Amino acid sequence: MSIPGPHPGPAHGPHPGPDPEQGLRLAPFRGLRYVAARVGSLAAVTSPPYDVVVRPDGQRHLETADPYNVVRLILPDAPTEAERHRKAARTLAAWRAAGVLAADPRPALYVYEQRDAGHLQRGVIGALRLTPPEAGVVLPHEDVMPGPVADRAALMRATRANLEPLLLAYRDGDATAATVEHTAAAREPLLATTTEDGVRHRLWALTDPAEIAAVQADLAQRQALIADGHHRWATYRRLQADHPPGTPWDYGLVLLVDTARHPLRVRAIHRVLHRLPLDRALAAARPYFRVRDLPGHTLDTALAALAAAAAGGNAFVLAGSGGYHLLDRPDPAPLARWVPAGRPEPWRRLDASVLHSVLLDHVWDVPDTPEHIGYLHAADAAVEQAERHSGTAVLMHPVRESVVLDLARRGVMMPRKSTSFGPKPASGLVMRALDLA
Repeated sequence: MSIPGPHPGPAHGPHPGPDPEQGLRLAPFRGLRYVAARVGSLAAVTSPPYDVVVRPDGQRHLETADPYNVVRLILPDAPTEAERHRKAARTLAAWRAAGVLAADPRPALYVYEQRDAGHLQRGVIGALRLTPPEAGVVLPHEDVMPGPVADRAALMRATRANLEPLLLAYRDGDATAATVEHTAAAREPLLATTTEDGVRHRLWALTDPAEIAAVQADLAQRQALIADGHHRWATYRRLQADHPPGTPWDYGLVLLVDTARHPLRVRAIHRVLHRLPLDRALAAARPYFRVRDLPGHTLDTALAALAAAAAGGNAFVLAGSGGYHLLDRPDPAPLARWVPAGRPEPWRRLDASVLHSVLLDHVWDVPDTPEHIGYLHAADAAVEQAERHSGTAVLMHPVRESVVLDLARRGVMMPRKSTSFGPKPASGLVMRALDLA
């Protein structure tokens, strides 16, 4: 298991491609899904992935949207960690017994579509055979923290379920793409719903043995990049190691998207420094970065200024109750001294590498613990939290997908929470209960 902070370097060397005998092995499963007649609406019982829910406000909003919202399973509320996991297991069992959730009658792969005004994404959901890192089949690109892995592992053990799929990116699966596109164009979906963010979701079941076999044969020649869900992937691997071979724990729930046909969006993950006031952060950074105040800027114009500055090198926007401030043009000397050597140059130039190695570790002396640093996907939420707690929001610019893939193929881990790929699959549309596998 990885530990917080940058990975020490390639653990297994470059990954040129998967062994044809050990490519992506996707299995059908009997999906556990909400019974539409038993809930207020399918949209009201869905949730973003557990690590995207802004707590506590976002969690409370989801809990009140419908008494059966899936957030009660993925983020159960109880005084202790052990009781949270037991509560999730009791809730899942009760919902199944009451017919709120029911298993599909036949094992299937699921075609899943997400569409909004400017983006269309389609992929295949299935149970993926877990392979060792050295096989080069599934490529992680970010480090993980032991705490969230332990928490997700305890939750999955208690519920005996994969409650939300990981997002994996692969390329050029012609047979799979043909099946996906034909299904979406010619068949009635199992479900269709539009969530409050305006995204329309549709889901189809592939149960024909010939179609499943064609998809499986095609994917067996591919490797995939973990786009979202590194902690859940590490959880799958831990649970597999804790059980004998040949059990349902050898598989984990994933969504595979062919990014040659449906490119993912890549967004940044922002930081909130709970205990560092903005004025102290700016004063400490001035000897090492050019610091420019952005008077009168809105969040959108501050992010536009960040994008322009990031084109020339490392740049960040600091925000909080003192407005917006742009940090760019770092002094090369502290970068050379503090950013770890012996890594590929693209890794040393990453904003996240510079932020953690230079600013957090040396300039601000902020420990990378939940008490000191929060990680938020939404820039407005990061700024709001910084203002509320008199802290500092560090707004980041996204990393290019090509850089992520290049480092992953070299076996080099990026600092954790470096990227946010999406659209992320909605939690609650289809789950995998291991007693149904």
